Amino acid sequence: MKIKTTFFLILILLGGNSLGQSHTKSTIHDLIQIHTEEIYDSLVIIRRDLHMHPEISEQEQRTSAQIASYLLSLGLEVKTNIGGYGVIGILNTGRLGKKIAWRADIDAIKTNQPDVVEYKSKNEGIRHICGHDVHTTIGLGIANVLTKNKDKLNGVIYFVFQPAEENFKGAKAMLDNGLFDIISPEEIYGLHMSPMSSGYISARTGNVYASRYTMTLTFRNSKKNDEIIEYTTALVNSFDNGKSGYDIWDSRNLGDPEVGVSNPNSIYKNFVHVNKNHTLDKDTTDFTIFSVITSSDISLLDTTLVLIVNRIRKSKYAKEFVSAKYVYKHPAVINDPALTKASLNSIANIYGEEQIVYTYGAIPQFNDDFAYFQQHVPGVYFFLGGSNSEKGLISMPHTPNFAVDEECIKVGVKYFTSLIYERLAIE
Repeated sequence: MKIKTTFFLILILLGGNSLGQSHTKSTIHDLIQIHTEEIYDSLVIIRRDLHMHPEISEQEQRTSAQIASYLLSLGLEVKTNIGGYGVIGILNTGRLGKKIAWRADIDAIKTNQPDVVEYKSKNEGIRHICGHDVHTTIGLGIANVLTKNKDKLNGVIYFVFQPAEENFKGAKAMLDNGLFDIISPEEIYGLHMSPMSSGYISARTGNVYASRYTMTLTFRNSKKNDEIIEYTTALVNSFDNGKSGYDIWDSRNLGDPEVGVSNPNSIYKNFVHVNKNHTLDKDTTDFTIFSVITSSDISLLDTTLVLIVNRIRKSKYAKEFVSAKYVYKHPAVINDPALTKASLNSIANIYGEEQIVYTYGAIPQFNDDFAYFQQHVPGVYFFLGGSNSEKGLISMPHTPNFAVDEECIKVGVKYFTSLIYERLAIE
């Protein structure tokens, strides 16, 4: 996850530390909770081991080996070295049913900031301050609990442990290395730590992170070049609909109760932001104007391009106009609407709707290469709270004092094991 400053401090740092009361709807969810409690202490040991031996993107050799060993101990079929140090665990129930994937990223990041926990990193200059050690542990915990309940399941569950998320290379590398020739999921799920209080989760339909594209507008060289540049940049700028007085790039606004992502009237909802620093490229016949545009909804980007092209074609510069298109460096995480709603409903029915934080805006500053998987398979990306204000633990990823309340491991395993069971139960 590309977090350089702060995350959305909302989402209830003020929410206390309630894990909620279980609203089990069937025996299976009772068993899931019992089995999660039984393995919790062992999962904490695993998480702390991973935390003490962090490895940066594309160097996750030890982490990968630990994951593979654990999955093999559960009796799963295991594939290693997929797209680098990627690992796949396959739980085949032997009965017909859905095929569902759970993804966990496994890499750490470089930082010279000292560790703030007793089980400090032993690898100098590297720490797990984005929470991938927790993500990995939860993935292993889900695999364990589902394996214990294999006789009650149908279909196939794939556990995808992905390397190199921090440099945005791992998901694509796994795909390029034939991931979906090895597995064939119909749905894929994953999570990321957030500064919400432990016990809470969040997800939203559509864009989780804002889509960021570069619009290219090409014209033929003529005596009108300066006029065209002035006209076109002003035209593109006019599509910026940001609320006056608020900067969407100031991450402090993400947690503002009046305008942040938890407010239905959020400034991060239905926004289009235009970077006013347009660039220019000229050759002998044409010149191109490059404009970076960010939006909370990918459909708004499409609409913006169509409207700009229509305006140019009706202008006095129509004869010089050659083409318009978008290019992007990375796709954004975009949750499948139907799966997101169904998933949140399942978790709410089992563990209580009060454990879910609903959000209304797309986060512009960050992204996750989980998006590459979503280009092939419908999926949902969740946020999991890990803060505990009473213990002084703030799970703000990529910050020097990042620390988690390890109770969130238990929450993640319970909620998402139950979710996978419910999804497998749907024919």
